[in-house]
Amino acid sequence: MRDLIGRLSNRLNLERARVERTVTLFDTENTVPFIARYRKEVTGGLDEEQLAELHRQLDALRRLAARQETVLESIREQGKLTPDLETAIEEVDSLQELEDIYLPYKPRRRTRAQVAREAGLEPLSDLILGQVVPDEKVESLAEAFLSEAFATPEQVWQGARDIVAEVIAESSRARAATRQITWERGAVVAGLAEAAKDPKRVFEMYYEFHVGLRDLRAHQILALNRGESEGALRVKVDVDPEGMTRVLRRLFEPRRESPFSNDLILAVEDAYSRLLGPAIEREVRRDLKEYADRHAIEVFATNLRNLLLTPPIKGVSVLGIDPGFRTGCKVAVVDETGKVLDTITIYPHDPQREWRESLDILHELVDAYKVRLIAIGNGTASRESEELAAELIFEGAPVQYMIVNEAGASVYSASKLAREELPGLDVSMRGAVSIARRAQDPLAELVKIDPKSIGVGMYQHDVDQKALADALARVTESVVNLVGVDVNTASPALLQYVAGVGPTLAERIVAHRNAKGLFQTREELKKVKGMGEKTFQQAAGFLRVPESHNLLDHTGVHPESYLAVRKLLRMVEIEVDSPQFAEQIAYRARYADMEELAAAIGVGVPTLRDIFNELQRPGRDPRQDIPAPILRSDVLKMEDLQPGMRLKGTVRNVVDFGAFVDIGVKQDGLVHISEMADRRIGSPYEVVNVGDVIEVTVITVDHERGRIGLSMRS
Repeated sequence: MRDLIGRLSNRLNLERARVERTVTLFDTENTVPFIARYRKEVTGGLDEEQLAELHRQLDALRRLAARQETVLESIREQGKLTPDLETAIEEVDSLQELEDIYLPYKPRRRTRAQVAREAGLEPLSDLILGQVVPDEKVESLAEAFLSEAFATPEQVWQGARDIVAEVIAESSRARAATRQITWERGAVVAGLAEAAKDPKRVFEMYYEFHVGLRDLRAHQILALNRGESEGALRVKVDVDPEGMTRVLRRLFEPRRESPFSNDLILAVEDAYSRLLGPAIEREVRRDLKEYADRHAIEVFATNLRNLLLTPPIKGVSVLGIDPGFRTGCKVAVVDETGKVLDTITIYPHDPQREWRESLDILHELVDAYKVRLIAIGNGTASRESEELAAELIFEGAPVQYMIVNEAGASVYSASKLAREELPGLDVSMRGAVSIARRAQDPLAELVKIDPKSIGVGMYQHDVDQKALADALARVTESVVNLVGVDVNTASPALLQYVAGVGPTLAERIVAHRNAKGLFQTREELKKVKGMGEKTFQQAAGFLRVPESHNLLDHTGVHPESYLAVRKLLRMVEIEVDSPQFAEQIAYRARYADMEELAAAIGVGVPTLRDIFNELQRPGRDPRQDIPAPILRSDVLKMEDLQPGMRLKGTVRNVVDFGAFVDIGVKQDGLVHISEMADRRIGSPYEVVNVGDVIEVTVITVDHERGRIGLSMRS
């Protein structure tokens, strides 16, 4: 490909030099978190999102370049590569455009046109395409081409038209025009295919559905595809075929004076109805699916990011309840570090209904282990267990409670990691431990679960699973590195997301820690097998060592900047041990000449600003800047709700059409996008994110269907 860097620069609207330097960083095995955090001077301050997009576009252009070489070689081997064709192939800007050009030269299966070509009918197809006026009579032209396969003149002319139809269908001009008009004028039409396949009428809104392609929403596409795959819906792309063939006729221009004008018209109609129309419909359906997948994955990734950034509740013992009816509620108490102190099963609900006995047990656990928080999973019997916690508080227990999203807890409970972490507990009790730990540190606990099992998206099982997994892994990596990881307490599941580490090295770090004792400095990490210089460079800034005597080991300052920090502290005459250290650093950051100071200590201005930020709040957890989860002490029932009530709630999920909010009753309420603001908004993300604590007004309560309508409007 000619000038890949130039194309990348144009696509992203970035200066060529920045792009070139950033590509070099990627090509020398640097990770996105490391580049974003510690190479700002090189990239000109590109953030993680911009870097990820640059990397994606770089991969796409390199795949395009590789495909261009393959196509050129294929056409060259056929002896059909002309200078103009070579230039056209080299200048394409997308795979779609490249494949359109390559289609006539592509090795193909045996088609009707291929059979006609083998019978030697191309001279007749050339007459039709050229709309010539022959000297001899048309009736006699076919006689020379009669054969066993084409025994009559009509069969001969049909074979010639088959060749013309294929030429038209493979024409890049025809494909581009058909594609453009389909997108501009086409619509997706759906209807009920078989009522028995939709007994709960899940897809009822699509039984009579007709929406223009440009107006389709991602969730509609995913719902239509699911309904079609389940046999409940019939779905097709609807375009006016007569209008389309008129456009194709204008491209291939039948001439009245030619005796082959009707043959060309017939070939055009056949090309569209048999070849081009179905091919473009498949392409459009594929593009719609890819768009919907991308959108759904973005929704899932955004929701996951906000969930992982839920503020931890540190320094308290937590009692976790994995609620249930017949099998009872699993209860686990963990100390402030997450260590399991006690476990028990209680049976407060039907059929046993040991309510009083369960309350007495909870009182004993709260008193014995100084529990200050009860975390209740949001699954079956959650609200009934919430009533149990509320009564416990009413009876004087000095605790509060919160509802925890337990999605994926059962997946973790049965995992190899859970067996290693909690070897003495059965599967069901591990879920209660996980719920308790999720309240203490959601990030540390949720990374132990496949992100797809966390359930904060829409149609996650219908989208491209590899693309989903890759996107969620990137989000998890981004959040883990943003927050930083305590190398002396982190599990392998958490450590593996640190830039440059991965699963194998994460296991080795924990094994080294268990065998040799806690790490005392960042430098000691180099003693771990597999922690080479390059890996250490990528990972060190994101790993915290609270036990170190070196303050910088507690921060996000990279070891490569330690010398610069020492120079800085000498120049500004600030002692690390000073009680006013943070205030003095903040003062210097406010009034210093950054460019002069950066030059003096040998770093760039962005790095100097980051150093000042880290020194002002050593060991800062960015999650502390986010509003804390709602802790409750009473319980609300759906029967208590009345339109007009104003309540606080936690956003549990965000989708295209609104947000689901936990307001403390059994069923989450829906804030429709039209009720999210006093102004018109294009996306719920303009207003809310997963984990946000918001105020809402109850506008409707449907007891029969268990639906609650909420509003955020004033």
